[in-house]
Amino acid sequence: MAVVGVLALQGSFNEHIAALRRLGVKGVEIRKPEQLQTVTSLIIPGGESTTMAKLAEYHDLFPSLREFVQMGKPVWGTCAGLIFLANKAVGQKAGGQHLVGGLDCTVHRNFFGSQIQSFEAELSVPELVSKEGGPETFRGIFIRAPAILEAGPEVKVLADYPVSSNRLSNSDSPIEDKTENPEEESKVIVAVRQGNILGTAFHPELTADTRWHSYFVKMSNEIIEEASSSSLVPAQVGTSHYQPPASDLPIYP
Repeated sequence: MAVVGVLALQGSFNEHIAALRRLGVKGVEIRKPEQLQTVTSLIIPGGESTTMAKLAEYHDLFPSLREFVQMGKPVWGTCAGLIFLANKAVGQKAGGQHLVGGLDCTVHRNFFGSQIQSFEAELSVPELVSKEGGPETFRGIFIRAPAILEAGPEVKVLADYPVSSNRLSNSDSPIEDKTENPEEESKVIVAVRQGNILGTAFHPELTADTRWHSYFVKMSNEIIEEASSSSLVPAQVGTSHYQPPASDLPIYP
């Protein structure tokens, strides 16, 4: 049975492990680089992203986390975890923070506001429903939540959320507001998948609905099976898919 690693530096890692347990899947806490070698998939939970980044830097986890992502291993980031996985983040605190990267998107760190502006909303999730069944919507819990402002062509949008265009134009994002009426409704992205990376701006681990965890486990199994099958095919001479670890990636403001 596959074992899922859950980054356990800070935040809601216990809740993720409990959700996996309800599915009959074992989750293990990951705090050190060498522990990543014992798992084939990883969840980066919600929490305080700046604090998590400082702890990850203290434990020298960033090089190993980047290598894990670059090797194509399945990774899911929720809330702060989504920020970690983004290639670019805006709305950061002074001095910025290190990012793992790999997800071709721009995330606004605190798009939905402070703790007191946290909220719940019913999200349309057709991809989740097609894979996992159940209700047509998923109740997303947004706690000091980020939002994806821009996503690359390889990123598949799994859920979005309506906001006013005026809010987008005041979000320090690279998106230009071209609407004549600033109160006209627009949308921000709150769930995506790009290859081996899954990202949600909300907290599925804080609900009784385990469909996102089941989706990730099945996604992980498919990726692992594909990697195992491809490893049986002899590599072509002169062809290399190696990417060096991005340990020297910049700090994003």
